[in-house]
Amino acid sequence: MDSHENSLREARFAQLGEPFFSQVQPEPLAAPYLISSNPEAVRLLGLQQDDLNSQKLIRWFSGTELPPGAKPLAMLYAGHQFGHLVPQLGDGRALLLGEMQDTQGQAWEVQLKGAGITPYSRRGDGRAVLRSTIREYLCSEAMHGLGVPTTRALCITGSDDEVYREQIESAAILVRLAPSHVRFGSFEVFYYRDQYDKLRQLADHLLQYHFQALKDEPEPYLALFSQVVETTATLIAQWQLLGFSHGVMNTDNMSILGLTLDYGPFGFLDAYDPDYICNHSDHEGRYAFSRQPAIGQWNLTCLAQAMLPLFSEDVPQAVELAQEALQGYESAFMQTYTSGMRAKLGLQQQQAQDHALVTDLLQRMQVNNVDYTRFFRGLADFKVADKGQSSKAADEFIDPRAFYQWGQDYAQRLQQEQSQDEIRRTGMAKTNPKYILRNYLAQKAIEKAQQKDYSEIDRLLQVLSQPFEEQPEYEEYAALPPDWANKIAVSCSS
Repeated sequence: MDSHENSLREARFAQLGEPFFSQVQPEPLAAPYLISSNPEAVRLLGLQQDDLNSQKLIRWFSGTELPPGAKPLAMLYAGHQFGHLVPQLGDGRALLLGEMQDTQGQAWEVQLKGAGITPYSRRGDGRAVLRSTIREYLCSEAMHGLGVPTTRALCITGSDDEVYREQIESAAILVRLAPSHVRFGSFEVFYYRDQYDKLRQLADHLLQYHFQALKDEPEPYLALFSQVVETTATLIAQWQLLGFSHGVMNTDNMSILGLTLDYGPFGFLDAYDPDYICNHSDHEGRYAFSRQPAIGQWNLTCLAQAMLPLFSEDVPQAVELAQEALQGYESAFMQTYTSGMRAKLGLQQQQAQDHALVTDLLQRMQVNNVDYTRFFRGLADFKVADKGQSSKAADEFIDPRAFYQWGQDYAQRLQQEQSQDEIRRTGMAKTNPKYILRNYLAQKAIEKAQQKDYSEIDRLLQVLSQPFEEQPEYEEYAALPPDWANKIAVSCSS
C-alpha cells in the first residue's frame, strides 16, 4: 500500500493552467463503500487487489479524502450537441484527480465521475447514479476486451445518498482512466472565444505528450488534425463492425485520441437494423447506427473549423488544408471496415464482388431479424461442401432459405481462394465475439445491484473480458435477448 501512496501525481493537463479548467474540490459520498473493482485495471496500474478494499482507497475514490499528489480539476470545453453549438460545457460531474503510471510507464489520468457540482454543472447536481455508472463501467471494459480503443474503468464506489433523476436512485462514483480526456470540444471553446493562443497552447500540449511523433513534422498542427481524422475513422469503423451504437456523438463526447468516450445511452445491435436508435432522447434519429460514420465526419469538420487558425493565418488556405485532411476520413474508414468485414467473413483475399456479397447479406439479415452477433459467430462453422446448410448461422434466420441462397455465393467465394473450413473457423472465432454487453444483461446487473447484490457486475466483467472465448460455464450470456429486453429504454440520463 505504501508503495502506491505517492504514485498519483498532478496531471500534465494541469500545466496548461486556467482557463483550461477550474480547480474544484470533490463532494464526498456519505458512508462510501466499494461496489466493484476491475482486476485488469488494478494490474495495469500496478496496484494490489487488496488495496482497493482498503478504507483509504475507498475514501480517495469516493471524494472523501484527497490522495497525496491530487490536484482535482474540472475540464472546460464546448460542443455541438445534436448539431447545435453550446459555447460552454465542461466537466459537469467529473473531476480529474491526477495521473498514475502503469507498469509499462504509460501515464493514465484518474478521474472521478460523479464527484459533485462543478462550475460547469449547468443546474445539475454533479452526481452519477448507480445505474449509469454500472453501464459505463461494464461497457468500457467490454469494449477493451473487444479490442476497441476506449477509456478504462478502475472501480465503482457507492453510497446510500439519494439522487433524483426520473426517480430516486442511489449515488455512485466511477473511477475512469484515460491517457487524456481532451475532446473535440476542448478546441471549440477557445475558437469561439477568439482565444487562438489557447488553441496553440492546447495543440502544443497534445504534441508534447500524446503525439510526440508529429512534433517534427513541417506542419505539426495539420499533422495532428490528420491523425485525429484517421483514428476517428478507424474507431467508428470498429463500432460498425461490432454493431455498437454510441447514442450521443456530440463533439464534446469525441476523444481527440480516438477513444470511445462517455458511455451513456449506448447499445449493441440485437437483430440487425441499420436504423437502430439506442437513445430514447434522440427523437430525430441523428445518432442512429447507420448514421455514425457520417456523424463522425461531421464532427471532424467542427474540429477542423476550430483548428483553422493553427493551419494558416490565411483563412482560404487554412480551409483548403483542412478540407484536404478531411478527405482522408472516408478512405481510412472504408479500409478498416472492408478489411474488418472480410475478417468477419473469414476471407483472406480482397475481391471486387466483396461489397455486393456483404450488402446482400446485411439486407437479408435485416429482413429476417437476424441477431448480428450470434449470426457472425455461428457463421464460423459454415462448411463449403454443404453451402452452409448445417451452419448455426442458418438457424438465426426466420426463413433459412434466404441464408441458403446467399450461402451459395459465399461458398463459391470461399472456393475461389481455396479456403479451408477449420482454418477459417479458427480465424473467425478470434474476430467475431460470442459475448457482448447487451442492454438486458446490464439491466439485470443493475437490478441486482440496487438490492445490494453486486455479484452480477463482477460476473459480467469476467465474461466480457474474454468475449472471443467459448466459456461454457457462461453459455447463457450468449443467448438471444428475452422479450422484455425490447422494453428497456435508455436515454441521455443513462
